[in-house]
Amino acid sequence: MLTATGTFSTRHASKYLTQMCKHFAHKIDVAYDDTKGHCTFPMGSAAMLANSEQLCVEVKVSHTEDLIQVKHVIDVHLERFAFREDFKNMDWTV
Repeated sequence: MLTATGTFSTRHASKYLTQMCKHFAHKIDVAYDDTKGHCTFPMGSAAMLANSEQLCVEVKVSHTEDLIQVKHVIDVHLERFAFREDFKNMDWTV
């Protein structure tokens, strides 16, 4: 299992977590509340945690290609929701 953790420092972490989970729920299995979320993508999963200072996403997949894809999906969607903060991508660590 491959794991990557992404962080984004923002005071709006809960708002972005909720927006992404609501958006993803139209196509995949999602469970969430104001501070945590879990998304089950076809290629792996993403667990999200929000606090007053940051959004943290832990991605778990089986293959390197899937890791790249899930990180990209998270970044692209978060870029749409956090455009006022000039967001480009999470700070990812593997």
